Amino acid sequence: MLSGGGTGGHVYPALTVADELKRGPLQAVLYVGTVGGLEASIVTRAGVDFDAVHAAGLRGLGPAQALANGLELLRGSAQAWGIVRRFRPDVVLATGGYASIPVVLAAWLQRLPALIYLPDIEPGWAIRFLARLAGRVAVSFEASLRYFPPGQAVVTGYPVRQALYTPDRQGARERLGLALDELTVLVFGGSRGAHSINQAVGDTLERLLGMAQVLHIAGPRDVAWLNERRAQLPPELQGRYHLYEYLYDEMVDALRAADVAVARAGAATMGEFAALGLPSILVPYPYSGQHQDLNADYLVSQGAACKIRDVDLEQGALLPTLEKLLADEGARRAMAESAHRLARQDAAQALAEQLAQMAGGK
Repeated sequence: MLSGGGTGGHVYPALTVADELKRGPLQAVLYVGTVGGLEASIVTRAGVDFDAVHAAGLRGLGPAQALANGLELLRGSAQAWGIVRRFRPDVVLATGGYASIPVVLAAWLQRLPALIYLPDIEPGWAIRFLARLAGRVAVSFEASLRYFPPGQAVVTGYPVRQALYTPDRQGARERLGLALDELTVLVFGGSRGAHSINQAVGDTLERLLGMAQVLHIAGPRDVAWLNERRAQLPPELQGRYHLYEYLYDEMVDALRAADVAVARAGAATMGEFAALGLPSILVPYPYSGQHQDLNADYLVSQGAACKIRDVDLEQGALLPTLEKLLADEGARRAMAESAHRLARQDAAQALAEQLAQMAGGK
């Protein structure tokens, strides 16, 4: 059984492990997410069975909202108890997010083993709580080991879709309708988009398109006005601006096609940019605690990324940073090599082996 939040950084690692599990003894897989979460469409498109529970966060809320969300978690825990009892998994893999709390709690109460996977550098409160119930924690990087008692955590790497380990820049650009010989910038901000990044791109679009063709995944909130912005461009620049609300399977090609990515610093960037050796400019989401800042700082410390604060986007920080990076092929190559050194292609296999061991010893 798999459980995780609604962000790609939690969903895609679980689905990658699910593919690996189907090659071994743990072939029956059920993904449990949040009622109304974005993960339902991603999981079902991947051909994995999906169920949902009610769940909500408690951090940083007033008393009334905290009480309401606490009741949601209790409701979700009752639902998770029934799901676990019906499915009767050999082992649970939880990748964080609110849905993981009732699922792991239900598994713990029914004396079923659970493996917690931490995709970010620093665990949030949900992972910290769940680690107390689970026998084992898997982390992507050694930098995360310090957050857990000695011997509890094991480094497995970040499980990335295997297609990302097969570079195909030319083919990806052909399939996406991009020019084959142009510098290409990929801009995205997670499943819902990132308004501040979108605004920074919209404000400097003509100058940006003079440097590179842009593949922009804007999310549902901003795609309409960005389409209007595109319509105002000269025809020759319109053809260099490729705007999408969201990409599913095509996201692999979007990542393959890029020379540089501009993105938030969620968990997915940690694994996917490393797998491709993709240089990046990271803009951590300022309202997510510290974990995106720590993710970005780690990639910067390894020479794999640049970092811009969200507040500095309004001051025009994006364009000169991009201009400098696009003009320096040597810097891009060095960043690509540094990013690629962080990748671990056997991460899904390592997690599957951990799950098999735990299932065999339950």
